[in-house]
Amino acid sequence: MRVLVTGAAGFIGFHVSRHLLARGDTVLGIDSLNDYYDVTLKHARLAELDKDAANSDGRFTFKQVDFSDHVALDGALDGEHFDRIVHLGAQAGVRYSIENPRAYLQANLAGHLNLIEIGRHRRVEHMVYASSSSVYGGNDTLPFRVEDRVDQPLSLYAATKKADELMSETYAHLYRLPQSGLRFFTVYGPWGRPDMAMWLFTKAIFEGRPINVFGEGRMRRDFTYIDDIVVGVVACLDNPPIDDGMTKAGGSVSPHRIYNIGNSRSEDLGEMIALIEQACGRSAERLLLPMQPGDVRDTFADIGAIQRDLGFEPRTTIAAGVPRFVSWYRKYHGLSA
Repeated sequence: MRVLVTGAAGFIGFHVSRHLLARGDTVLGIDSLNDYYDVTLKHARLAELDKDAANSDGRFTFKQVDFSDHVALDGALDGEHFDRIVHLGAQAGVRYSIENPRAYLQANLAGHLNLIEIGRHRRVEHMVYASSSSVYGGNDTLPFRVEDRVDQPLSLYAATKKADELMSETYAHLYRLPQSGLRFFTVYGPWGRPDMAMWLFTKAIFEGRPINVFGEGRMRRDFTYIDDIVVGVVACLDNPPIDDGMTKAGGSVSPHRIYNIGNSRSEDLGEMIALIEQACGRSAERLLLPMQPGDVRDTFADIGAIQRDLGFEPRTTIAAGVPRFVSWYRKYHGLSA
C-alpha cells in the first residue's frame, strides 16, 4: 500500500510510519512542524524516518505542509497517489485549548474537513483518524464504552474531537467514504510528547525539581504503550468497515466505526510516578495540586469492540513500559545510567 500519514513528525504518526515502512508499505508523511512543543524533537523523529527510508528503497517521502490550509494541502498532494489515509495530525493538549482555542478550530476542525475532502475526491479505500478519550468528558461511569453519551465535553479539545467524529459520520453516509475513528487513551513510550505527564515528571526528577501532581494525586489513567497503539492502528487500517448496504430505521448504515484503543487498565497516578522514580533511581518531591480546568479524574477504556472486530490485545503493562520510556529518555538526552 501507499499510505498518507498526517502528523508524521508527531509521536504516534512517527511510530506508525516506521511500522508501515518496516512491513513494506510506502509512506507519504506530512506535518506542519509547528512549535507547540520543541521542534528539535520532531526533526529528530524525521531523521530516524529518513534512516528507515534509506534502508527501504526510499519508500518514505516527507512534505512540510499545514493540512488546515486546503490550498497548501491540495498543492502538496498534487500528483501524489495513495490508497489509504492515517490522519493523526492535530492540535493536541487539553490544557493548551483553554489558552489557545483558535488553534484547535483551525487544526482540528478545518484540518479534519480538509482530509475527509481529500479522501472523498481521491476515493481512498479507508481513512483512519485520531479521536480521543477526552470526548467522554463528564462521564462518571467506568469503563468508558463507545456506546456512552459523549455530549458533555469538558474542554474545547474534546469538543473538536467529537465534532471530527460527527463530520466523518456525515461523509461516510453521504459519500460512502470508509472511515474508522480511534479514541486514544493516554499514550506513552519512547519518542513521546514533552507536554505529557510522564515526560514532565521524568524531566523534573532528573533535574532535581519537584513534580506538580494535579488532582491531589487522586487520578487514574488508562496508560497505553506506543507499540500496542501502533498494532491497533495498523490492524484498523488493514480492515476497512464494509459498506454492505444494510439499512436501519432512517436510512443506510454508513461505513464508519468508532473504537476505544487503550490498555483496558485504569492505573493509579501514584503507581506511575513510583515506577518513574525506580527507573530514574531517584525519589520525587511531589507538590499536590487541585484538578486543572478541562481535566478528568479517571479514564478507563472498554476495548471490547476492537478486540472483537480486530483481535486487538494490548500486551504492555506500565511496569514494563515506564522503564522503557525512561531508558529512551536517558539515551535521547545523553544522561548517564
